[in-house]
Amino acid sequence: MSAFPTGVAVVTAMSHEGEPCGLTCSSLISVTLAPPMLLVSLNTHSRTLAAAVDTGGFAVNLLPARAREVAKLFASLTADRFSAVRWSRRGPLDLPRLGDLHGWAECQVEQVWTVEDHALLLGRVTDIQIDPETPLLYGFRQYAVWHPGERILRA
Repeated sequence: MSAFPTGVAVVTAMSHEGEPCGLTCSSLISVTLAPPMLLVSLNTHSRTLAAAVDTGGFAVNLLPARAREVAKLFASLTADRFSAVRWSRRGPLDLPRLGDLHGWAECQVEQVWTVEDHALLLGRVTDIQIDPETPLLYGFRQYAVWHPGERILRA
């Protein structure tokens, strides 16, 4: 699937102890429009998954093209990722929202399915915001930018 370019998001959640957690995710699916629902695929050992299931909510932070370093940070094993980025608690579910975004969706957990080493997390969108930013893409094991009107990807 590395040859299939896709948008890049950071999925975030808040633990019961008030600790933000998050990870870079390119496994995001828009499931339904009415009501709006999103599905993400997270590793079963993920702190973000545990927090989302425990508290009943997660946020999808869609990254803009200029946020490559944020994508790399949240894909790393760095322990305190949130100390290196601007973020705040936002939305009806009071979830971590990154400061530099293409879009944001807050989701209430509806269902969870475990499939081998990942869990599929289905969420009902409770809040959404989109900014007119160019989204960050990932494919062929590199980050890229889509230029509307052009037919090529530039790394």
